[in-house]
Amino acid sequence: MWTNIQIRQHKEAAKRLLKIKDQTFDFIGKNKRNISELEVQNFLYQKFKEYNLKTDNHPLIIAFGENSANPHYSPTEKTNKKLKTGDIIKLDIWARLSQKGAPFSDITWMAFRGNIIPKEIRRVFNTVIKARDIGIEIIKNNLKKKKIISGHEIDKAVREFVHKSGYSGKFIHGTGHSLGFYSPHGNQNRLRPNSHSYLYKNIAYTIEPGIYLDGKFGVRSEIDFYINNKFKFILTTKLQKEIIKL
Repeated sequence: MWTNIQIRQHKEAAKRLLKIKDQTFDFIGKNKRNISELEVQNFLYQKFKEYNLKTDNHPLIIAFGENSANPHYSPTEKTNKKLKTGDIIKLDIWARLSQKGAPFSDITWMAFRGNIIPKEIRRVFNTVIKARDIGIEIIKNNLKKKKIISGHEIDKAVREFVHKSGYSGKFIHGTGHSLGFYSPHGNQNRLRPNSHSYLYKNIAYTIEPGIYLDGKFGVRSEIDFYINNKFKFILTTKLQKEIIKL
């Protein structure tokens, strides 16, 4: 269980990440030339320094076009892609305050370079958003009865919706995870098929369903939340509802 100070630190980290997200999309949008993934990643690290944030050893995720179909992709000199019109953009960033014992926040947002978003991208995005919201609702509905459910139950509801929507086998990672101090994956209390442990109060978790179409594109939406002592669901990040056009 986190202390009140750690909960405040998590919320502050989330607030700073959301600001960096906005500034990053603004940076991409104002740069009309074919900016590269590595350029954006470098911009992110500069902002982390500016906002006094720390991250772990895994490179921050910025993926254009077909690179977004890999859920764990981060750019290298070999894979570095330049942005072009018609590309989807996936931004997954995680960090904590540069203070002892401060826990992480972790968010993923989607954008698109162009004026007309293809129907397939819209359909996948809307499916992911609905799946995320189903995860939130099943937690909230049980909390009304003072019941805290397991990671397995949340994952099952989210995953079944994705599969019934026509994307069976395309949701290729867990629904979420707890957040920690040295890594965004915390104590490995995860929201996935084999996670039968129950959520803890006053520890933040992610909900992050995704659909990944190999060779085409991938979509993920990731939010953070925790359950307080009064069985209330506390959202600590914003909910993306539309793809951001750049």
